[in-house]
Amino acid sequence: MDASSAGLRLDQFLAGVLGGASVHAARRLIAAGRVRVDDRRATKKGERLAVDQAVTVEAETAPVVVPDLSLVLPVLFDDGVLIAVDKPAGIASHPLRPGERGTAANGIVALYPECATASRDAREGGLGHRLDRDTSGVLLAARTRPAWEALRAALGDPDGEKTYVAHVFGAPTAQGEFAGAIGRVGRHGARVAIDGGRQPLPAHTRWEVIATGAGPSALVRARLHAGRAHQVRAHLAAAGHAILGDVLYADEGARAAAQALGVAGLRLHAESVRLRHPVTGAPLTIRAPLPPWAADFAAAGRAADR
Repeated sequence: MDASSAGLRLDQFLAGVLGGASVHAARRLIAAGRVRVDDRRATKKGERLAVDQAVTVEAETAPVVVPDLSLVLPVLFDDGVLIAVDKPAGIASHPLRPGERGTAANGIVALYPECATASRDAREGGLGHRLDRDTSGVLLAARTRPAWEALRAALGDPDGEKTYVAHVFGAPTAQGEFAGAIGRVGRHGARVAIDGGRQPLPAHTRWEVIATGAGPSALVRARLHAGRAHQVRAHLAAAGHAILGDVLYADEGARAAAQALGVAGLRLHAESVRLRHPVTGAPLTIRAPLPPWAADFAAAGRAADR
């Protein structure tokens, strides 16, 4: 290490020399015990480096995403460049540590081994975006690194759109919207705050009511563009219509309604993703079938209108 790097934090130094890795990725390397400073294993992400110190990163000893054929993931789309699966609720999008199983990425890599090296972060197994553990629906991945780079760009394009279907508390207006920047809060960023938190980013959510029901509650379709962490959950809760089964953002009224209706688990489904194909540029929309709780609610609403 030369004099220009003296005084840098270890995580910042690693992010700068590891070919586009983020500071968070550097911190994961440190936490995994794969970083050494001189002859000792580094344990503090914020330690300051001195001139002539040697920083080394140990190679992976096991694949980060282990193929898991026991996971049955319905394939919604596959054109040799992109794939899309219908992620069930209750499984994470990708592992947090090498060797972890039971995530969507494990199932994707079992079907498409090349996805294991498609994304910059090896944990992601080629995924271009993520869904919360308890959210079901469309999840996209790329099969090569160039396709992954292009997919990430396409998902962030303002022409794109993601739609979610949610079972929410209260009686929302037939159409509505909520705008508020979203930033992470808490030591591990497990929650978000509206117009606060760390590095808040602009976010805008529009919704329309599909059906209304007891509780009071409603089935809504929420629309957004790039999407921020927990955006639909946080925005609907801030608008007074928390998603039923949401243990992070539901207020007392929403929790009581969920209990009265026998709701078990977060009622949020990633219904569709619209984007321009990252290679051909052609418009592409991928949809996932509604889960039973949403399909039954929608059908009951249509029956009531007749």
